[in-house]
Amino acid sequence: MRELSQISRRSFGQGLGLALALAGSTATALATDGEQVVQVMIRQFNFEPALVTIRAGDSVEWINTDIAPHTATGMADDWDTGSMARNASSRVRFDVAGRYSYRCVFHPHMTGEVLVTERDGS
Repeated sequence: MRELSQISRRSFGQGLGLALALAGSTATALATDGEQVVQVMIRQFNFEPALVTIRAGDSVEWINTDIAPHTATGMADDWDTGSMARNASSRVRFDVAGRYSYRCVFHPHMTGEVLVTERDGS
Protein backbone atom coordinates (compact mmCIF):
# COMPACT_ATOMS: atom_id res chain seq x y z
CA MET A 1 0.00 0.00 0.00
CA ARG A 2 1.33 3.43 -0.94
CA GLU A 3 1.96 5.86 1.91
CA LEU A 4 0.46 9.32 1.87
CA SER A 5 2.91 12.16 1.55
CA GLN A 6 3.05 14.89 4.22
CA ILE A 7 1.13 17.31 1.98
CA SER A 8 -1.60 14.86 1.01
CA ARG A 9 -2.05 13.76 4.65
CA ARG A 10 -2.44 17.40 5.67
CA SER A 11 -4.96 18.06 2.88
CA PHE A 12 -6.85 14.92 3.81
CA GLY A 13 -6.95 15.92 7.47
CA GLN A 14 -8.15 19.43 6.68
CA GLY A 15 -10.88 18.09 4.40
CA LEU A 16 -11.93 15.51 6.94
CA GLY A 17 -12.03 18.13 9.69
CA LEU A 18 -14.21 20.41 7.59
CA ALA A 19 -16.55 17.56 6.67
CA LEU A 20 -16.92 16.52 10.31
CA ALA A 21 -17.55 20.11 11.41
CA LEU A 22 -20.25 20.58 8.78
CA ALA A 23 -21.85 17.23 9.56
CA GLY A 24 -21.93 18.06 13.26
CA SER A 25 -23.51 21.47 12.76
CA THR A 26 -26.21 20.07 10.49
CA ALA A 27 -27.09 17.28 12.91
CA THR A 28 -27.31 19.78 15.77
CA ALA A 29 -29.61 22.09 13.80
CA LEU A 30 -31.93 19.25 12.78
CA ALA A 31 -31.98 17.53 16.16
CA THR A 32 -33.72 20.33 18.03
CA ASP A 33 -37.50 20.44 18.26
CA GLY A 34 -37.65 23.79 20.05
CA GLU A 35 -38.43 27.16 18.54
CA GLN A 36 -35.72 28.52 16.24
CA VAL A 37 -35.05 32.22 15.69
CA VAL A 38 -33.77 33.43 12.34
CA GLN A 39 -32.27 36.91 12.21
CA VAL A 40 -32.79 39.45 9.44
CA MET A 41 -30.46 42.43 9.52
CA ILE A 42 -31.70 45.82 8.33
CA ARG A 43 -28.76 47.52 6.62
CA GLN A 44 -28.61 50.40 4.19
CA PHE A 45 -32.39 50.33 3.69
CA ASN A 46 -32.46 46.59 2.86
CA PHE A 47 -33.59 43.43 4.62
CA GLU A 48 -30.70 40.92 4.65
CA PRO A 49 -31.54 38.26 3.74
CA ALA A 50 -34.67 39.35 1.92
CA LEU A 51 -36.05 35.78 1.93
CA VAL A 52 -35.94 33.49 4.94
CA THR A 53 -37.36 29.99 5.32
CA ILE A 54 -38.48 28.76 8.72
CA ARG A 55 -40.75 26.06 10.15
CA ALA A 56 -44.16 26.72 11.69
CA GLY A 57 -43.66 27.80 15.29
CA ASP A 58 -40.32 29.50 14.61
CA SER A 59 -39.65 33.23 14.82
CA VAL A 60 -37.91 35.88 12.78
CA GLU A 61 -36.01 38.63 14.56
CA TRP A 62 -35.36 41.85 12.68
CA ILE A 63 -32.40 43.94 13.85
CA ASN A 64 -32.15 47.54 12.67
CA THR A 65 -28.58 48.76 12.11
CA ASP A 66 -29.62 51.85 10.13
CA ILE A 67 -29.90 55.35 11.58
CA ALA A 68 -33.48 55.62 10.30
CA PRO A 69 -36.35 53.78 12.02
CA HIS A 70 -37.85 50.78 10.20
CA THR A 71 -40.64 48.24 10.51
CA ALA A 72 -41.33 44.79 9.12
CA THR A 73 -45.05 44.86 8.37
CA GLY A 74 -47.14 42.22 6.60
CA MET A 75 -48.44 43.38 3.22
CA ALA A 76 -52.00 42.87 4.48
CA ASP A 77 -51.13 44.72 7.70
CA ASP A 78 -51.88 41.47 9.56
CA TRP A 79 -48.63 41.52 11.55
CA ASP A 80 -46.07 44.17 12.43
CA THR A 81 -42.85 44.55 14.39
CA GLY A 82 -43.64 48.12 15.30
CA SER A 83 -41.12 50.89 14.76
CA MET A 84 -37.53 49.88 15.46
CA ALA A 85 -34.98 52.62 16.14
CA ARG A 86 -31.28 52.12 15.47
CA ASN A 87 -29.89 48.99 17.18
CA ALA A 88 -33.40 47.89 18.22
CA SER A 89 -34.89 44.53 17.35
CA SER A 90 -38.28 42.88 17.25
CA ARG A 91 -39.48 39.27 16.83
CA VAL A 92 -42.53 37.79 15.17
CA ARG A 93 -43.51 34.14 15.59
CA PHE A 94 -45.10 32.40 12.58
CA ASP A 95 -47.35 29.49 13.56
CA VAL A 96 -49.06 28.78 10.21
CA ALA A 97 -47.31 27.57 7.06
CA GLY A 98 -47.42 29.95 4.09
CA ARG A 99 -45.69 32.85 2.36
CA TYR A 100 -45.57 36.12 4.27
CA SER A 101 -44.50 39.11 2.20
CA TYR A 102 -43.64 42.25 4.12
CA ARG A 103 -42.40 45.82 3.80
CA CYS A 104 -41.19 48.72 5.88
CA VAL A 105 -44.10 51.15 6.34
CA PHE A 106 -41.68 54.10 6.36
CA HIS A 107 -39.78 52.93 3.25
CA PRO A 108 -42.15 50.84 1.03
CA HIS A 109 -39.37 49.99 -1.41
CA MET A 110 -37.90 47.80 1.34
CA THR A 111 -39.52 44.38 0.98
CA GLY A 112 -38.90 40.84 2.10
CA GLU A 113 -40.55 37.47 2.48
CA VAL A 114 -40.84 34.78 5.14
CA LEU A 115 -41.55 31.27 3.84
CA VAL A 116 -42.98 29.10 6.60
CA THR A 117 -43.02 25.33 6.09
CA GLU A 118 -44.90 22.73 8.11
CA ARG A 119 -43.12 21.54 11.24
CA ASP A 120 -42.48 18.15 9.61
CA GLY A 121 -40.60 19.90 6.77
CA SER A 122 -43.30 19.89 4.06
